[in-house]
Amino acid sequence: MDGNGRWAERQGLPRTAGHAAGARRVREIVRAAPGLGIGTLTLYAFSSDNWARPAPEVRALFALFADYLQDEIGPCQANGVRLSVIGRRDRLPLALRGAIVATERATAHGRRLWLRIAIDYSSRDQILQAVGEARDLRPLTRERFGALLTRAGRTRRPAPDVDLLIRAGGERRLSDFLLWESAYAELCFSDKAWPDFDGDDLAAAVADFRQRERRYGGLGARSAGAGDAPV
Repeated sequence: MDGNGRWAERQGLPRTAGHAAGARRVREIVRAAPGLGIGTLTLYAFSSDNWARPAPEVRALFALFADYLQDEIGPCQANGVRLSVIGRRDRLPLALRGAIVATERATAHGRRLWLRIAIDYSSRDQILQAVGEARDLRPLTRERFGALLTRAGRTRRPAPDVDLLIRAGGERRLSDFLLWESAYAELCFSDKAWPDFDGDDLAAAVADFRQRERRYGGLGARSAGAGDAPV
């Protein structure tokens, strides 16, 4: 969800207007996702590094998040969407923490789409926390470490590995987002700012993803049986 502020500045609007436009775009993307075969959608709303932004902008963002969560309880329930928030909560305003708890409880039975919103989230910090909890002498397998990450992310249900990671806003980096889960993710970068990234753009990204061959370190179906080429 990148480029909200720059989108607003290009139109001569305050950055907060861009964040509001980004929130409206979330609603369209969430409506479109299940029809494209997406079962889990994780949106990066606020990085732990975003605390470096001006305090008024941060306060406005948190107020926007709280309003969004409260407004979306009814639509999420009606459309079978389970909404969860990942990331730290101890630094968030009380009003936002209350909105998170209320929304998670009210939408817990949604099965059509699992919508996860990352707020005050850092993948590196989550990994460090998981390592710190692995204090016993049992082997630290991928499965066990994944379970520790789930606990560190304050979710009871483990999230699947990321299949497709889309970065809007013209940037070409991961910015500390789901680093462990994205080990074999296919990457898609869009020059569109998030407020301009619509359902058609999501559909195009998913269609492109489905044309890619995912080999996970192996040869893949296209290469299987071709034999070794002489070197």
